[in-house]
Amino acid sequence: MSVTIHESWSKQLQMEFEQPYFKEVRRFVKAEYDHHICYPPGREIFAAFDHCPFDEIKVVIIGQDPYHGPNQANGLCFSVRDGIPHPPSLINIFKELETDTGVPYPKSGNLERWADQGVLLLNATLTVRAHQAGSHQKKGWETFTDAVIRKISDEKEGVVFLLWGGFAKKKAALIDQAKHHILTSGHPSPLSANRGFWFGNRHFSKANELLLLNGKEEVAW
Repeated sequence: MSVTIHESWSKQLQMEFEQPYFKEVRRFVKAEYDHHICYPPGREIFAAFDHCPFDEIKVVIIGQDPYHGPNQANGLCFSVRDGIPHPPSLINIFKELETDTGVPYPKSGNLERWADQGVLLLNATLTVRAHQAGSHQKKGWETFTDAVIRKISDEKEGVVFLLWGGFAKKKAALIDQAKHHILTSGHPSPLSANRGFWFGNRHFSKANELLLLNGKEEVAW
């Protein structure tokens, strides 16, 4: 696995790419992709970074790992390719978006349109074996993505972090809350949303309010 990532990120993360743990990640991922069907396609493993250059980050949304069904994952958390049915969590994200902002429920579940506006859609684990949820967890990806979150916290100011669910909320420990904004809620999965922990969080409008307060352009969700 060669690391091809947007130039702005390459500069920021060069030290990570040289760490022993990351060399193990590369070895593991290459073996997995050589011997199994894995997602997303190799060229899209770092798509979240390619669509959202380091200098343009305004919002960070943290997911856990990619969708593991055919043709779903495209390297952005919660996002699926154009024309692919929306998974349950994404359905609930779009329902809250519509209620919160009045944006009509989107036809496409491809969130590249968010990423291209400075929304980093970061999964903690960047790859997965087909039909085996969580199969690439605890192989080193989390060390890398934790370093990404710390780098954003250290080098940027006024970033809005949207932490959905218990897993994402733990990442708050990596973020300097004196410099950044953190909004938390339950996860958009049906289990959490149907228990009242997701709907009504108004994170999309709140994020835009915080961006405006910091003199940044709103996200056209």
